[in-house]
Amino acid sequence: MAEFATITTDDLVTGEGVALDLPPASLGLRLTSGLIDVMVTVVVYIVSLFVLLIATTNASQALFQLSIVAATVVTFAVYPTVLETLTRGRSLGKLALGLRTVRDDAGPITFHHALVRALVGFVEIYAFSAVPAFFSMLISQRGKRLGDFAAGTYVIRDRVSLRLPPPPQMPPQLAAWARTADLASLPTGLALGVRQYLGRFPTLDPQSRQRVGDDLVAEVRKYVAPAPPTGAPPELVLGAVVAERRERDLARLRRDEQFRARLASRD
Repeated sequence: MAEFATITTDDLVTGEGVALDLPPASLGLRLTSGLIDVMVTVVVYIVSLFVLLIATTNASQALFQLSIVAATVVTFAVYPTVLETLTRGRSLGKLALGLRTVRDDAGPITFHHALVRALVGFVEIYAFSAVPAFFSMLISQRGKRLGDFAAGTYVIRDRVSLRLPPPPQMPPQLAAWARTADLASLPTGLALGVRQYLGRFPTLDPQSRQRVGDDLVAEVRKYVAPAPPTGAPPELVLGAVVAERRERDLARLRRDEQFRARLASRD
């Protein structure tokens, strides 16, 4: 049976929140989560209109119409924008199905991304009955709707199959530093993010490679003393840390095994 890891903002998101190697959500999951979001939004809108109808019973027609416009803006633009901004790319439908919206470079979305998705989403989903969104997701390699294209985002699955790349080798130029450094245990998600970065390093474009590497090194430095040599490339620093941690873990396991063997021989 395959092992699975739940990737959240607490584990695989590092530095400014860069997530790595996350597969796009399938069309079926996107449609299901979208249906949940539409149902929730429609319920919120109906409740808002009902409350406004009661609150503006004795108000003028102009005030009533203004209230309807305000309810529409809040429900279809403000609500999804604020929700996705605060939850770092999640809506209620995405939370239910383990999905999350990220930038095209797999980083966390911001208010700007959420706002663009909400505004375009109102047109493609509610004004045109989601027909443009469906065909856009159908033909897009990453399952993007028009709002994703406009915002530079896509939707991923948070729960993915855990596949680790081969362990990196110790860079010779950093071997002396790594062997004498005090290496604290890295959080599981950070360690996984480093290994995924190293595994994907040859396929990343230079700009993303440098930015993601710098973010990860900034996180790893919190668990390493002394700091790595100034000017060392991030991929070499991360490779040295992972390789040295592996060697120390293997040495510890060998000591534990030898200790258990000595205890067993005494019995």
